[in-house]
Amino acid sequence: MACYQTHIDPALSGQRLDAALRRTFPELPSWALRDAFIHRDVKLDGKRVRPELRVRGGELAQVYVMEQTPALDVVYEDDHMLLINKRPGISVTEDDGGGATLTDLAARYIRQQGGVTTPQPVHRLDNQTSGLLLFAKTPQAQEILETAFRERLPQKEYTCLVRGIPKPPQALCRAYLTKDAVAARVTICDHETPGSKPIATAYETLEAGPVSRLRVELITGRTHQIRAHMAALGHPLLGDDVYGDRAFNRAQKARRLMLCATRLTLKTGGRLPEVEGRTFTIPCPF
Repeated sequence: MACYQTHIDPALSGQRLDAALRRTFPELPSWALRDAFIHRDVKLDGKRVRPELRVRGGELAQVYVMEQTPALDVVYEDDHMLLINKRPGISVTEDDGGGATLTDLAARYIRQQGGVTTPQPVHRLDNQTSGLLLFAKTPQAQEILETAFRERLPQKEYTCLVRGIPKPPQALCRAYLTKDAVAARVTICDHETPGSKPIATAYETLEAGPVSRLRVELITGRTHQIRAHMAALGHPLLGDDVYGDRAFNRAQKARRLMLCATRLTLKTGGRLPEVEGRTFTIPCPF
């Protein structure tokens, strides 16, 4: 039996214990955490506790599970980069929610292999978005890859579920996005406004119905672009309570955001020839 233990991040103060532990141990599958609570194998400061307990921050949490699970789902790795299949519910870098980050897990993975560097993400996925996320393992690779993403050379494709049937079934949509950093959300307009940035989102309907499955390609890559743009088009993503339809999400029993980065084609202008033009794909988990 393996034991996961650490002190609860003070930033998680006031949260239910089960939610705090999902943030603290993102490498643990949800089923493993549920089983640990069912078998009373979760302790806080040495006492067995229930999932609804509210944490204060600073307590020693111990979670006992039957098997050690891999912290990372590594899709590809070489001397320059680390490509990970990110699970939903973990932030790429530190945020106000607290807890461990995907960058923390990537650094731990490198250390377990005898490395000493901390890999750095070269693009981002939202906390609730799953799928392909690329890390650079060296400063040189970081500069090359970040430049490539700024120049929009790599091609990023997503799979998502949306409310309703988009018309037309395939389109390239353009708009303007304004970010409100304080509110941690964005707004979409069909015309330029002060502080706005142009966005372009291409979609193709793969399955049509009350809930439709889309393939989405990001031409630009702005914060919350797919979520906000599809909502502005009248087809919010299933499971999105920020930009979407909460009542519809509840009726569909959608407990998380149905958005996954399923395809990535790497292009670096020839600066990393071993992966130039190479496409990586993963199966959509929903």
